[in-house]
Amino acid sequence: MRPMANKDLLIVDDESLVCESLKEMLSLEGYTVDAVPDGAAALAKIKEDRYQLIISDIRMPGLNGIELLKELKGRAPDTAIIFITGHGHIEGAVEAIKLGAYDYITKPIDDLRLKVSIKHALEQKKLLASYNSLKQRLKPWDLQEELVYGDRKMYQLLELVHTIADTMATVLITGESGTGKSMLAKYLHDQSSRRHRPFVKISCGSLSETLLESELFGHLRGSFTGAIKDKKGKFEEAHGGTIFLDDINSASANLQVKLLRVLQERVIERVGGNIPIQVDVRIITATNTPLQDEVHNQRFREDLYYRINVVSFTIPPLRERLSDITPLVKHFISHFNQVHHKEIKDISQSALQVCLQYRWPGNVRELENVIERAVILTPGDFIVPASLPATLSETGGAPVPLAANLTLDEAMAQAEKQVLQETLQSLEWNRQATARTLGISRTTLFNKMRRFELKDPRRRAPNDHWPGAAQKA
Repeated sequence: MRPMANKDLLIVDDESLVCESLKEMLSLEGYTVDAVPDGAAALAKIKEDRYQLIISDIRMPGLNGIELLKELKGRAPDTAIIFITGHGHIEGAVEAIKLGAYDYITKPIDDLRLKVSIKHALEQKKLLASYNSLKQRLKPWDLQEELVYGDRKMYQLLELVHTIADTMATVLITGESGTGKSMLAKYLHDQSSRRHRPFVKISCGSLSETLLESELFGHLRGSFTGAIKDKKGKFEEAHGGTIFLDDINSASANLQVKLLRVLQERVIERVGGNIPIQVDVRIITATNTPLQDEVHNQRFREDLYYRINVVSFTIPPLRERLSDITPLVKHFISHFNQVHHKEIKDISQSALQVCLQYRWPGNVRELENVIERAVILTPGDFIVPASLPATLSETGGAPVPLAANLTLDEAMAQAEKQVLQETLQSLEWNRQATARTLGISRTTLFNKMRRFELKDPRRRAPNDHWPGAAQKA
C-alpha cells in the first residue's frame, strides 16, 4: 500500500466540464490538483491522499456538498473547503459557512475571485498550523498568563509572592516533583519590574558538571574539547532579568563555590577565562529535596544554602490543595480540546469525585497527563469515570461501606452525607470551595449540611444552632 501523498486541491463537481476547466486553470497556477465527480468519490480520495483544500459544488447527486462537509469534520478536520453554488442556492451556501466552510463562489465562476479565495484559505491554514504546532510544543502552564488555582493555600502563597516580587531577594522554591515550581518562578518574574527582561531557566540535574558550568557561565574558545568559539552563558543572557536554577541540590561542589561568588559579588568568569564579568540578575532556585538534609550530610554548602534561602516558598502537593483540582481540570480540558481537535464540554461530577479522592503522587503534572488521556479517549461530551485510568479508583481511597438493611433512599442519603463530610473536611470546611468542588450552589450546600447536621467542629459552641432552626430548650 503506497503512503498518502500531500496535495493542494481536490475539485468535486458532477459536471465534467467544470472539473476539467478548473483543474487546468489551477494546475497552471502551480497547484497539485485532482478532480472527482461526486461526494462519495471525494471521501474515497481523501483516504488515499491528504488535501489542503477542497473545491466542491453544493448540489450533487448522492452525497451533496453539505453532507460532504459534515463527513470531512470527522475524517479530515484540517482540510478547508470552498463551495460553488448557483445564484438560486445562496441559502445553502450560507448554511455551509455556518457549518465551517471557508467561502463560497457563485456561478458563473469568477476565476480571479476563486484564485484569491484559494490563496487566502491556504494562508489561513498555514498560520493556524503554525499556531497549533507552537501550542503543542509548549506545556499548558507555559500558555497561561497567570497561574490556575483556587485553593486557599495557593492564595496565601501568592500573597507572599507579590510582597517580595519587586525586590532583589534570592528565592528558594521547594516542593514535590510536578507541583509547578518552574511556573511559580516565572510568575514571580512576571510580577516584578524585570518582567520585560529575560527569564532564563536551566536544570542543574540535566547536564554533566563541565557542560553545566559552560551553560551557566559561558566559555572561551579552546577551553575544552568541542569549544570551537566563545559562548555567552545563561547568566549573561539573563542580564537585567531573572535566572531560574532548578534542581539546585544537584549542583557539584565546584559549581556551588562559583554560585556562591555570583551571589556575593554579582560577577562571573567564563570557563577558560579569568576576566570578571558583572551581571545583574535575580536568582531563583528550586529543589524537590530537603536542602537541610543535604547540608547535614555535607553534600550542600551551608553558606550557599543560607545565601539562596533568603526567602523560601513551599508549594503544597496537589493532595493538600484539593480546591485547585477543579479549575486545573477545566483548564486542561480546554487546552487539550484545542490540541487534539476535541469538543469535550466538561467533566462529570462522578469523574471529578474520583479525581478529588485520588492522592496524585505526580501532582499537577500527573493530573495534566490524566486529563489529556481522558480528552483523547472520551467519545461523548463529558469525561466520565470510565475515561480515567483504573488506578485512580483503585488507589483513591475506598469508601466507607454502607450499613446493611437500608432502603435505597437511606443508602443514597448515607453515601451523600459521606461525600459531603469528606469534601468539607478536605477543604477545611470552606463552604464556598466545597460548593464549587461539588458543583452545587452555596444555598444547596447549606441545606444539605443542615439536613445531615454537618457542622464545622472548630466553630461549634455549646449553644450553636443552624440559623433559622428552632432553638432547643
